[in-house]
Amino acid sequence: MNRADPLIEDSTSTATTTLPGGRLTLLFTVSLVTAAGNTAMQSVMPSIGTALKVQDFWISLAYTWSALLWMLCAPLWARRSDKRGRKAMMAIGLTGFIASFGLCGFSLWLGLSGLMSGLGTLLLFALFRSLYGGFGSAAPPAVQAYVASRTNREERIKALSLISSSFGLGTVIGPTLAPFFILPGVGLVGPFIGFTLIAVIVLITLRLRLPDDSPAFPARGDVITAPFSASSDSRTLPGAAQFDESDQEDQTGEIPKVSWFDHRMRPWLVAGLLGGHAQAAVMGLVGFLVLDRLGLRSNPGAGAGPVAMVMTSGAFATLLAQWGLIPMLHLGPRASCLSGIVMAAAGTALLAFATNLHSITIGVALISMGFGLFRPGFTTGASLAVSRAEQGQSAGIVASVNGAAYIVAPAIGVWLYGHDPWIGFGVIELLCAAVFVLGLKGMTRDDAMTGQS
Repeated sequence: MNRADPLIEDSTSTATTTLPGGRLTLLFTVSLVTAAGNTAMQSVMPSIGTALKVQDFWISLAYTWSALLWMLCAPLWARRSDKRGRKAMMAIGLTGFIASFGLCGFSLWLGLSGLMSGLGTLLLFALFRSLYGGFGSAAPPAVQAYVASRTNREERIKALSLISSSFGLGTVIGPTLAPFFILPGVGLVGPFIGFTLIAVIVLITLRLRLPDDSPAFPARGDVITAPFSASSDSRTLPGAAQFDESDQEDQTGEIPKVSWFDHRMRPWLVAGLLGGHAQAAVMGLVGFLVLDRLGLRSNPGAGAGPVAMVMTSGAFATLLAQWGLIPMLHLGPRASCLSGIVMAAAGTALLAFATNLHSITIGVALISMGFGLFRPGFTTGASLAVSRAEQGQSAGIVASVNGAAYIVAPAIGVWLYGHDPWIGFGVIELLCAAVFVLGLKGMTRDDAMTGQS
């Protein structure tokens, strides 16, 4: 049996290869609530845009500034989590989500009530959405790094797949609950109110139930004052855990900065960037495609239900991939990425020809199952490519890559679909093909990644 990497200690327990069930559930919930809120928003935004008489392209473009901030800020938050602890970054991320989601709902209510023009509403929405990109980006890399740094290499793909599946479950819960929040008096902005309140409860639970973590790598100091204050120092703690050469620390205890162009992660990051653009483009146009092919443009209120149903079926397919196929077939990062991108390409081809709710649902389910395999594979591959000491930075870069895919891909996907559906779907298929070819040549074999023969 291969020796596991040195494990991380926190302030309440000794090194362990498994996370206590209660902590893992709480981390799962942190990821779940943001995923549920965002997919609930995606299920109602096509109808909101139609009600505001705003073109589809501008609805998709409203997410761009937030996605750009996410790409820029996620690595910064991840590196700070190495020094200040993962729990603090999770709390910042949830606070950013709460502020952004609540204010976005308020701006849309102003527009739907006729108090603002459609353009003014979207500009205000984009401004408030940027709070999620700037501050909400602190949570996902902190959750991933918390899990990755407390599991050995053999366990990591299962643990990270479980955390990734929280996003899958969130995408089930979000569009499923969204129609129930559309109540008299609040209308289509009801989901924004509902998920803001749920996130507040999760934030309070996180503060009360997750122990404060003492970062095990940089800044192992007696930080007895408020974080970021001038009197914080970085003296080595007595009895601090020692790590071997695989952690790649220098003599000062600082971790070398991991770059986007690090050769160890390069194949996984390229795959994540290309595959992420394909996923963002195709999933960004699904809601508009449903309205068009079911003839619901003239009745946007009636479109929320079918869009939610299609997205829910896709979310269940994602869960089937992450909770069923990955553990049952013992898929490693490379196998998961390559098989997933092939399945996503097949689903995209079906969606291109779909003309009714049944065929649209099957196409979206195949696409979602494919990306449900692809995303944990890409995430875990990037994690396994670097040392345990670099997990925070790896998680930040992965979160940044995920955000980069949503800067222009949804807007361009919707624009191409509106200009010529065949061009739009063709570009998505080319992206999937590029991931498969480059991954086949560049990704490390699974047995070499996990150290298993």
